[in-house]
Amino acid sequence: MLMLMLMFTLASVSPARADPVAASAMQALHLQDAERIALRDNHDMALARMGIGAASAAQEIAGAAPNPSLTLQTSGINPRLGIGSGDLRSKTVDTAIRIDQLFERGGKRALRSENAAFLTGAAQLDAADATRQLRLAVRQAYYDLLAAREKLQLVDQSAALYGATMDAARKRQHAGDLAAADVARLQVDALRAMNDALQANADVGRARRVLASLMGHPELEQSILPADTWPLPGRAPAANVASLADMRADVRAAMLRVQAAERAWRLALASRTRDVSVGLQADHYPTSASNQQGGGNSFSISLQIPLFLRYEFNGEIRAADVALATARETQQKTRDAAYADILRILDEWQIAADRLTRYQDDLLPAASRSAASAEFAFAHGAIGIMDVLDVRRTLRQTQLETLAARTDFAKASTVPLQPDNEKSLP
Repeated sequence: MLMLMLMFTLASVSPARADPVAASAMQALHLQDAERIALRDNHDMALARMGIGAASAAQEIAGAAPNPSLTLQTSGINPRLGIGSGDLRSKTVDTAIRIDQLFERGGKRALRSENAAFLTGAAQLDAADATRQLRLAVRQAYYDLLAAREKLQLVDQSAALYGATMDAARKRQHAGDLAAADVARLQVDALRAMNDALQANADVGRARRVLASLMGHPELEQSILPADTWPLPGRAPAANVASLADMRADVRAAMLRVQAAERAWRLALASRTRDVSVGLQADHYPTSASNQQGGGNSFSISLQIPLFLRYEFNGEIRAADVALATARETQQKTRDAAYADILRILDEWQIAADRLTRYQDDLLPAASRSAASAEFAFAHGAIGIMDVLDVRRTLRQTQLETLAARTDFAKASTVPLQPDNEKSLP
C-alpha cells in the first residue's frame, strides 16, 4: 500500500520517473522529485501560503473606504392627541431619514493601503524564504539518507568479512596455527562490526523518516529509495556576497517591513488630522385636524469634528516610532546574518571539495592497497591476526571518513545561493 501511494505521488510530479510497471518494493526517488513533493505537501509551505492569503485579505480591508450609516427614526408621537387618520405618510409623527458619512483626512486610507501592500509583499517573500529553507532541508535529508545507506553497505561488508575471517581463524586454531587469544580478539572485532551494522540500519530508518516528514508524507518512509548519485567535487562558484545577501528573500522581506513601518508611523502622525463626519437628514411632520403641531417637510445638515482636548495620539505615535526603529534594526540584523551565512556556505563548499578530493585521490586508495596486501599476507600466514585487524580498522575508518567527506560536500554544494522566485511559489 505504501509503495502504491508513493508511486501515485511521484507519478503526479514526474511521470517519466515513476513507472508503475517497473515498480518494486522500494520506489526510486530523485532529489528533484523529493523537492517538488515537499513544496507541494509540506505543512510549513501550506502555512506560508495561508499567510499570503491572510495578508492579501488584510490589504483589501485596509483599502476599503468607510461605509455610510443610514438612520430611520420616528418621534413626536403624542399619545393624548393621537397620530391622526389616513395613510402612513399622513400620520402626525415626526419621521426622519438620516445618512452619515465619515470622511478621512490626512491620507489615512492611502497610508493604510500602502502599509498592507508592503506587508503582503513581505508575506510573499517569507514564503519564498520558506521555500529556500525547505529545499535546503530536503537536500540535506536526501544526502543523509544516501550516506546512511552506503554506510550500511560498508558495515555489512565489514561484518561479512569478519565472519569469513572468524571461520578461517577457527580452522587455524584447530590446526594449532593460531592462538585462542588471537581468535578471541578477532571475535571482539566481529561482534563490534555486527553492532555497527545494527546501528547503521537504524540510521537508515531515521534518515528515511526525516525525509518523508519533510515531504509531507511520513507514511511513505518505508518506500523511499534515493536514486541520485553523489555530486562531483568542484570549486565554489564566484559570487558577489553583498549582492547575494541583498537578494535573499528574508532580507528583502525585512526591507519591506521597514517600509510598512514607515507608513504606519506616518499613519500615526496622520491621526492628529481631524476626520469629519457629514450628516444629511430629511424630516416629515404633517399636521392633522387633531394635532396642529406639524411642520411639513424639512431638511438639515450636520458636521461633526473631534476635539483633541485631552489626548492627541501621543502614545500611538511613540509606539509607531519604536516599531519603525525595531524594523530597521531587524533589517540590518537579517542582512548581516545573510552575509555571514553566504560566506560560510562558500567557505564550507571549498573546504569540503578539497577534503573530498584528498580522500578520494590519496587516502582511500592507499588504505585499500594496504588492506589488500595485509589480507593476502594473513591468508598465507605471513602476518599475525593483530596486524590484519589494525589494517582493517584503518580501512574501515578511512571508508567512513570518505563517506562523511562526500556527504559534507554534497550538502555544501546543494545549498541554494540564488533567491527563489516568489512568483513561482507552489
